[in-house]
Amino acid sequence: MPALFRPALAAGLLASAPLLPVAMPATAQTFEADVPGAVFSDERSKQIMAVQVLLDRAGHSPGVIDGYSGGNTSRALAAFEQANGMKVDGEVDEELLAALRSRFGSEPLVKTYSVTSEDVSGSFRPVPSSMAQMATRDWIGYSSPAEKLAEKFHMTEGLLEALNPGKSFSAGTEILVAQTGSTALEGKVARIEIDKSASEVRAYDGDGNLLATFPATVGSSQFPSPSGAMEVNAVAPEANYTFDPSDQEWGGDETLIIPPGPNNPIGGVWIDLGKAGYGIHGTSNPSSIAKNASHGCVRLTNWDARNLASAVEAGSTKVVFN
Repeated sequence: MPALFRPALAAGLLASAPLLPVAMPATAQTFEADVPGAVFSDERSKQIMAVQVLLDRAGHSPGVIDGYSGGNTSRALAAFEQANGMKVDGEVDEELLAALRSRFGSEPLVKTYSVTSEDVSGSFRPVPSSMAQMATRDWIGYSSPAEKLAEKFHMTEGLLEALNPGKSFSAGTEILVAQTGSTALEGKVARIEIDKSASEVRAYDGDGNLLATFPATVGSSQFPSPSGAMEVNAVAPEANYTFDPSDQEWGGDETLIIPPGPNNPIGGVWIDLGKAGYGIHGTSNPSSIAKNASHGCVRLTNWDARNLASAVEAGSTKVVFN
């Protein structure tokens, strides 16, 4: 079993910092992802999806890729523009696209993927609605193959289904998925900056080079995250979660240990910061990042948390809250 930690569970609401809206050009055929047969409705846009995929590849995570304009995409755009010495205006124009494309050439934004037996293996069950029910299981896994595949490619289930109308996600089925970035950062993380006002986590190497940025849920007014300097104390890539009623004022009066898994309260990924109850972790609801509040912790999507966790070192990676 993995080491036992006591991270804080997310709850409540937190207003995101104001960000510039994503402004799409009236005509820009080069933004269109080649997704024949995809069914996009309402406000979902192939153009926005394309920009989100490119930002994900560039190391400036838009959070979950869903094809919708929003604050996390705006944040990632601003981070990319600032990192590349561009005017920070949040506008998607030919200059921005050229800068994004310069790192990836004409590599397609989506790819055909054959669903593997591993993708559909295991027990898929609805996630319990209460922690008491979660505590009776050995693993808090995915509820369906669609959820597992969507997370694998940094997408919402809604976008996965829009790209593959009418398809079943069974072994051998060929589907369209977002062609996202590398699962590893280009270097070791020496310093992590957590910007509370911007709902952003920034990772730097030992020379001060920016390696990546991520949207984050950072504390709340009732349960603020700590201030000042800390450091990575330990990393648990498959962590369980302990609810202790003696230091939590919600969730009942029974001590519960929730087993690991992508749908446990911390998404199964835990970067311990050396202060009881505080860490950087994943989430069971990637669409909530930078929208809901946490109990003092820093919450990322599961893939961003795993990406960051793989590049930090206990005892040598500094963490600064500002």
